[in-house]
Formats: sequence, C-alpha cells, structure tokens
Amino acid sequence: MQPMFLKPVFKERIWGGTALQEEFGYEIPNDKTGECWAISAHPNGPSIIENGPYAGMSLDAIWREQPELFGNPKEEVFPLLTKILDANMDLSVQVHPEDTYAKVHENGELGKTECWYILDCIEGAEMIFGHNAKTKEELVEKMKEGKWTELLRRVEIKPGDFYYVPSGTIHALCEGTLVLETQQSSDTTYRVYDYDRRDAEGNLRELHLEKAIDVTTVPHQNAGVAPKVEERENVTITTFVESEFFTVYKWEVEGKTAFEYNNHYLLLSVIKGDGTLVHNSEKYPLTKGTHFIIPVGLGEFELNGELELIVSHA
Repeated sequence: MQPMFLKPVFKERIWGGTALQEEFGYEIPNDKTGECWAISAHPNGPSIIENGPYAGMSLDAIWREQPELFGNPKEEVFPLLTKILDANMDLSVQVHPEDTYAKVHENGELGKTECWYILDCIEGAEMIFGHNAKTKEELVEKMKEGKWTELLRRVEIKPGDFYYVPSGTIHALCEGTLVLETQQSSDTTYRVYDYDRRDAEGNLRELHLEKAIDVTTVPHQNAGVAPKVEERENVTITTFVESEFFTVYKWEVEGKTAFEYNNHYLLLSVIKGDGTLVHNSEKYPLTKGTHFIIPVGLGEFELNGELELIVSHA
C-alpha cells in the first residue's frame, strides 16, 4: 500500500487568470484558468493517479474498484473535492443547494457545502458572504429590483483566513484572491448575480434565480468557526472545522514528525514549502502544489521538512 499522488485537472473560467502557474508552477491551459481540481472523483473532472499500482487510473474508478483503500465506505460516490481557485476577477454571486434539493433537481448530484482557506489576496480584498434580507419576500424584492448593494454583505479578508460556507449561503470570491477550497463533490452552482458580464459569444451568462431563492437560507446564518490548535513534536495542527460533511486541518511541519491514521483516508495538499513523505523506507518528494491521498490502513508515515498542508477527510 502506498500514498496516491494525483494529477490535477484545470478549468477555464471567465474570471480566471494565471496565478495557478505563477504560484504553483502548474502547466495551465490558458490565461483564463480559474480552477485546479486537485483531488477529484467528480465525473466533470476526475483526477488521475500518478504513482504505484494504480498509476493511470482515475480516482472515481479506484473508489469503485478498490473500496478497501477508503475503509469500505457507504457512500456511492467519493464525497469530497479539493480545488484551488484563482479569482483574477470577481466571481458571480452564487448559492448552492443542500443534498435533498440537489438530488431532486440536479439528477442525483450531491449538495454543496464548502469551505475556503485564503492562500493569498491583494491588500484590502473582500468577499461577499451572506445577505441582509430578513424574509424571503424581502430577498425576492431586492433581487428583482437589483438592489445588490443593499442586499449583499461584504467582509474583508486576508491570507490565512478560513471560512465555512454551508449550502444556502449567498457568497462570492472577489478580485485578487487565491483560495484552497474543500467541498462536497458537487458541480452545482445557482448564479444569483453576475455583474451583467457576457460570455465569449457576447451573451449574458445564465442566472438561476428561482432555484437560488428556493435554497437560500433566510435570514443569513453566520457559520463562524473556532479553530482548535494542537502542538505536537515538530508540527502544529489547527483544526478549522468538524462538520457532518468534512473535517479540515492545517498542518505546519518544521522538521521530522510521524503520523498514523488507520480509521479514515486523508486528502492532503501542500500549500507552502517542501520536504519529503517517508513510508516503509520509500521517500516521496513534496513541493508546493503537490496533492495526495493517504489510504486507510497505510499505517505510520513520516513528514520531514518545512511544510504547510491543508488536510481533510470525510
């Protein structure tokens, strides 16, 4: 058994840029690359394993064919998706459904609760997080009258911030933001407002107001998180969130430290520094932008170097 390293999938977006190449050295398809699907088994962009006995296989195929690597899970589909987003321009204002609504209205798709770790942003950067409507009627009225300044809440952000974004939360990343996102494995987004932008053919991008109104939580519920910090030998572990969908940590490694996880698989993304992973005398290089999975039952492994990782599990 080995850690599984993954080849990312890249997505062109109207709001994308070149930060994924500049910050991580990825070979991106063009200068409008907005998303790196780093650890994905979603049919719209499954990751490919790069090493070991499963090299060349997609993560969704391994999930189906080798369930013991994931602890023989009950879920039919791989439940999580790790992305890096380059918001070179403002994203559309959007909201996501929860599982029950998505299953009915989106052909069995999962809902989408997500969270963001702010990797970098310009000075004074903001994001849209929530709304000011007290009732559904007020929400509908302000949407239809285009009173976006009155309706939308803006918050200032800085590198190192973490935000939990439950389904039903109106939100949008804004210009000049680079984010690592952990989310349910879903590609369903209801666009509420898009600054009247046009696509490459000159058409206004589609909005999904009826569905958005259906799923938006009113009034806005502020889903604050209280990080817990644990100091261990040569590593600081910050637990950002423990929810029904995922648990997300940051590991800050300085030197050599050992881990052992036998009860659940881990998704790991190196966001800073470099070092090595050692397992059964095998050494695997780790650099910024490396993404990998620790399968169930791998046993003890060691991280060595100066590293920061975002780590999650279902």
